[in-house]
Amino acid sequence: MLILNKTAGVFSKPSRKKPYEFLRSFNFYPGKLFLHKLVLGIETSCDDTAAAVVDETGNVLGEAIHSQTEVHLKTGGIVPPVAQQLHRENIQRIVQEAVSASKVSPSELSAIATTIKPGLALSLGVGLSFSLQLVHQLKKPFIPIHHMEAHALTIRLLNKVEFPFLVLLISGGHCLLALVRGVSDFLLLGKSLDIAPGDMLDKVARRLSLIKHPECSTMSGGKAIEHLAKQGNKLHFDIKPPMQRAKNCDFSFSGLQHHVIDKIIMQKEKEEGIQKGQILSSAAHIAAAVQHTIACHIAKRTHRAILFCKQRHLLSQSNAVLVVSGGVASNLYIRKALEIVTNATQCTLLCPPPRLCTDNGIMIAWNGIERLRAGVGVLHNTEGIRYEPKCPLGVDISEEVGEAAIKVPRLKMEI
Repeated sequence: MLILNKTAGVFSKPSRKKPYEFLRSFNFYPGKLFLHKLVLGIETSCDDTAAAVVDETGNVLGEAIHSQTEVHLKTGGIVPPVAQQLHRENIQRIVQEAVSASKVSPSELSAIATTIKPGLALSLGVGLSFSLQLVHQLKKPFIPIHHMEAHALTIRLLNKVEFPFLVLLISGGHCLLALVRGVSDFLLLGKSLDIAPGDMLDKVARRLSLIKHPECSTMSGGKAIEHLAKQGNKLHFDIKPPMQRAKNCDFSFSGLQHHVIDKIIMQKEKEEGIQKGQILSSAAHIAAAVQHTIACHIAKRTHRAILFCKQRHLLSQSNAVLVVSGGVASNLYIRKALEIVTNATQCTLLCPPPRLCTDNGIMIAWNGIERLRAGVGVLHNTEGIRYEPKCPLGVDISEEVGEAAIKVPRLKMEI
């Protein structure tokens, strides 16, 4: 059985041995009867191997995760073949740990949900291959998951958030604003035209060689910038947010990084007489200015999205909700900037806890529960299913947003 055809990338014929060993390894609990829906979620879209079992009431019965952060810190970024190999080495153990912790027999699962889009092709392939073998052997329905949809719906695991609501997804690989009208019903208002904010933060941290900084040596780039920024003056450098004249909800970070931040760093290295790779005395000021500029850029585009949705009666005038999720959503400075926006627009700001903002199996399992309840995208035949490294979210109405040309009132970003 070949799982993926050539359009999805080359993938070898899977071994049937592992899942059989996996199934034999379980203790069964004959006295325990589950009368509600149970979904196993599997996540391998980037550099974390994660799995969880969640029930339809939102109880997390078991979860496990293997982070590759330490490995990729040493290489200065994610190397796809390395990520793929680490997923292969850990996926069986991680899924087994999650299911064992849940005290659920695999036969009691209602379905298996797995991220199949978007993400790193080599990483997605590992999760899909393993999942399809498991689905075949357990004879369970399969629920293919859109990674961004899972991030968007995570909040409903924790809060009674009704549709519609606005979602801002900001991470190392994604940046978008969308109106969530239903489980699989999204209107895309804007997205990054180049790189994601998390990617930019990582690149700036690498350019500043923060891994050599004694306080930041074990931190990811984004965490290092956030930590160091607390010690710096955000106004030490006069950096303007990008796309000031574009009255839409799109984002851009690449130009800011290459044409502004890199030039500042080169100039400071010259002034201080140090080589590239050494720590600048002004590193904290640069970190603070970068973080502040990114926060202002994200806040302004989000402000426009809220105004557009209210103007078009897509969101409640008095009870609107903005959900912020994804890895960069755990940055407290950016959250405070968004809080200023939601206070000014009478919106409620909701963020999942930091551990659910980064990639995890819980959000995938919960998305499976949401789709199972709605009867959307539940497959009983997996023939032809393939992963999609690049995939849009919902219906793109960003042109309409740009044509509305909504002027955003200036807010004081006193954070």
